[in-house]
Amino acid sequence: MLKQDIVREATRLTRAGQLVEATALLQRMLRGESAPDATSRTTGRIALAGREPPIIDAKANSVEETDGAQVTRATSAQPRKLHAWLDRTKPRSGLAMPGVIKRAPPSTADIVPEGARFIEGTYSNAAGSRAYRLFIPSGYQGQPLPLVVMLHGCTQSPDDFAAGTRMNFIAEEQTCFVVYPAQRSDANQSKCWNWFRTADQQRGGGEPSLIAGITHQVMRDYSVDPKRVYVGGLSAGAAAAAIMGATYNDLYAAVGIHSGLACGAATDMPSAFAAMRQGGGPGRRVISDGGSSVPTIVFHGDRDITVHPNNGDQILEQSIRTTSTQKQVHRGQVAGGHAYTRTIHTGASGRGIFEHWNIHGAGHAWSGGSPAGSYTDPRGPDATREMLRFFLEHSLPQQPC
Repeated sequence: MLKQDIVREATRLTRAGQLVEATALLQRMLRGESAPDATSRTTGRIALAGREPPIIDAKANSVEETDGAQVTRATSAQPRKLHAWLDRTKPRSGLAMPGVIKRAPPSTADIVPEGARFIEGTYSNAAGSRAYRLFIPSGYQGQPLPLVVMLHGCTQSPDDFAAGTRMNFIAEEQTCFVVYPAQRSDANQSKCWNWFRTADQQRGGGEPSLIAGITHQVMRDYSVDPKRVYVGGLSAGAAAAAIMGATYNDLYAAVGIHSGLACGAATDMPSAFAAMRQGGGPGRRVISDGGSSVPTIVFHGDRDITVHPNNGDQILEQSIRTTSTQKQVHRGQVAGGHAYTRTIHTGASGRGIFEHWNIHGAGHAWSGGSPAGSYTDPRGPDATREMLRFFLEHSLPQQPC
């Protein structure tokens, strides 16, 4: 239960720039522990007991291999800190995160295959502006192609996300466009999509309008098959992708959610902490026209301590709620890597319309990704290839004349 006096004190600490203390206070509240001095308006620091405060936005950890063993480390140059609660809050210095790996920017060869292009663009509307990078496959000759929208996680950039997922290389094989919207640091200090804010969960406003606007702009500038447009993401980007599927189900034919949360899992900072820790509440789909659920593929590691694996289950529960399906369960093992359980929900036609990949032993990182990018686990099944495979199995229904 949320204690309003503690929430008010955490707000005061945040406004005073004491981000670590505010985070610790909220953690204690969510664990059901007492919070000494929570209402005393002291300026003293609250002990963290060796715990690192989580970022409010779903944030990924990378996995590297050392002498054959997995080592989970945070690779962000940003500390994990409470942020994006108030736009005015400034990050504290001197909060270095243990185990930080300073990563050089990925090379062009890690981002885009030879012969293809990766260009820059910008889109603006009343909600603001966002830059993006667009992958154009070498096989594009003006023919209508599918378009994939990829939403990065916290602290990432389009280049980093492209290198880690290798989506451009799989899209080159399948001849697809891929667009990577970039979150601005002045919209969120760690460049996370603001999935937990009500204003950014609505069609026609906030960040959903910017992401949809980028999608439409690419569709205007290039020959895109309007029935084969898709959206996916990692972590905070995955939560944003879930929102896009719920609010623009007439634009996106399928959604890919890796280590994310369901649309409506949180509507403010306290509920975001709660959702990340134990899974969201019932959720509230924000669908403007009451249409059917968008086909969805979910990937989640069962050792994810940043975004609880319950969230992956809840995404599917939310999607399947109004759909009659048959369930098939397949189990597999990556050679030298993680085992996984793949659950497929098929519709009346026998085609899979919802998939859930439960990756055993995996944490909060892109499964099967490349170490050229951040927040990846090369030992998992290839989420990029499977996500694009699922996308291309689906298209928007033919509209009546």
